[in-house]
Amino acid sequence: MRSFAKVCLIGLALWSGAVQSGEVRDARVWADPDATRVVLDLAAAVEFRSFALESPTRFVIDLPGTELARGVGEPAGAGLARRIRTGQPKPGVLRFVVEMESGVSARAFLSPPNQAHGHRLVVELTGATRPAPRPVTAAHAPKGARDIVVAIDAGHGGEDPGAIGKAGTREKDVTLKVARELARRINGEPGMKAVLTRTGDYFVPFRERLRRARVAQADLFVSVHADAFMNRSVRGSSVYVLSTGRASNEAARWLADRENAADLVGGVSLDDKSDVLASVLLDLSQNAVISASRDAAGRVLTELDRVGDLKKTEVQHASLIVLTSPDIPSMLIETAYISNPDEERKLRDPGHQSRLAEAIHAGVRKFFYASPPPGTRIAQIVAERAGVTASLSAGD
Repeated sequence: MRSFAKVCLIGLALWSGAVQSGEVRDARVWADPDATRVVLDLAAAVEFRSFALESPTRFVIDLPGTELARGVGEPAGAGLARRIRTGQPKPGVLRFVVEMESGVSARAFLSPPNQAHGHRLVVELTGATRPAPRPVTAAHAPKGARDIVVAIDAGHGGEDPGAIGKAGTREKDVTLKVARELARRINGEPGMKAVLTRTGDYFVPFRERLRRARVAQADLFVSVHADAFMNRSVRGSSVYVLSTGRASNEAARWLADRENAADLVGGVSLDDKSDVLASVLLDLSQNAVISASRDAAGRVLTELDRVGDLKKTEVQHASLIVLTSPDIPSMLIETAYISNPDEERKLRDPGHQSRLAEAIHAGVRKFFYASPPPGTRIAQIVAERAGVTASLSAGD
């Protein structure tokens, strides 16, 4: 009998209403610089078993009562997935084997249908050590002070297309184009530089987006989206910040995990603080962040009003994961309703994409010139201008 030195049972999942006569209709791979996803399109939700093996390192997914649809082959390896094989370890069981480099971790989960795909089984691969994102190099250099860092998050990506307009426009494509244009404008602004959470068509998990912003020590997090609604007449832009209810839940999560948490952007660590002090520090940080988020979001909303209609004339509060950083002011911008035919047409227009990016940039710029972080180049510029103004008032 064959024995394995190390067999790690990763998960046994049963989807509610799972069927025992399933079919894999497609298999594909999405790879980004830090992670890789193997996606199996299913005819319906299925029961599966997944486990890891070593020597060589591989991840195995068994699907009982499931078969490959006609014409579906083994997808080519990419990213962290060196090779993907299929087999039948015993009658009635379809097996996928993902070969990986040593040190790569994997997990499998079922994903419900969206506008573009039906039921899916997703295998997510991540490296043992995730490299820091590479910030876009600004066209200017700081002079005696640091640049303000703006993390720009293009919503959705990869297997997640986001909302899809009647003409086939995908939210993930629009958000990436607007994010790139916004990054270009921010990098042209003296004293500021941009970091993109994704630079191509791949999916980045929500908390990984926040991690990338934190690694870059971002001063602001801006997530770009395009909304959708069943009523195609609904139109306009909206800007969201974190709700206080979600902030309280996230505070509890941070306090529970603070032994393994990284330092806050301000350099304050929670792992060596008492429960009471850690709670107070986190509350102070969150309150300040939500206040700053509202200020920045309000300025962006004012600028978006110059570009098109507003769905909401005031900043909205929402319980969204991408807004939950306790130490980075964050906003989510719904640029328009991609479900509205007129707004979908505008979102496809590079000129309108540029105007949206210009409006967001203008709002961000006004926010930081009104409240520049200490030690930044913009803080120096503001101080120098104030000095000149004072000198002129004195008649110098």
